[in-house]
Amino acid sequence: MNEYINLDEKNIDEEHICCAIGDPKHQDGVDKKKEWIKSKLKDGHVFRKLNARGKIFIEYEPIETAWVPINGKNYMHIYCLWVAGSFKGKGIGKELLEYAIEDAKNKKMSGVCTLVSQKKKPFIGDKKFFEHYGFKVVDTINDYELMALSFDDKETPKFSDSARKMEIDSQDFTIYYSNECPYVEYEVKELSDYAKDKGIKLDFIKIDSLEKAKNAPCVFNNWANFYKGKFVSNTILNANAFEKLLK
Repeated sequence: MNEYINLDEKNIDEEHICCAIGDPKHQDGVDKKKEWIKSKLKDGHVFRKLNARGKIFIEYEPIETAWVPINGKNYMHIYCLWVAGSFKGKGIGKELLEYAIEDAKNKKMSGVCTLVSQKKKPFIGDKKFFEHYGFKVVDTINDYELMALSFDDKETPKFSDSARKMEIDSQDFTIYYSNECPYVEYEVKELSDYAKDKGIKLDFIKIDSLEKAKNAPCVFNNWANFYKGKFVSNTILNANAFEKLLK
């Protein structure tokens, strides 16, 4: 039987958070991610992981307090469900998702929702996986889709009006990010140094509150790239990827 751990105030400082395991360059991002989780526990935030050294976890919380530009009532929102490497194909993803669904039912919620895309994108859920468990598309922006598993006939969540813009006024390359992901802090520093060295105008806008998250100008999970006012992608960039994207 698989053994799982839910992070809480008592164990979060000692437990790893799956991503960026053992990579010193991401330690600052890991620390900030843990602080973010701590601040969200009061909202019903759940980070559940396999008791193993690997990237195997699910992370979710009520939609009302979830840092995503999605509005709704009494739904649980899944930020991320990740089973990587040798742990794939062993039913772990199924167990993690079923736990979240049962948790939502026990809390008398109306359903569970998550972000996916028509074509697989990094840091976005696998649409086919969620379809298998009865999730259905309830809203769409371009090729990004909001899927929901409803337990009753109440209104399903929707993307916010701000998210539908998918554009900003600035023509400079602009990156929106948050500490929801432990990788971002290092990449922000790397890109800042690269842009300064190359004389490139690069702006960063940090999503550091629920209000900012709910009013993000695009589909937002933890990172969003804009260029010449238009949304480009949700891919977390390093210096090499940034250079290729500009070309």
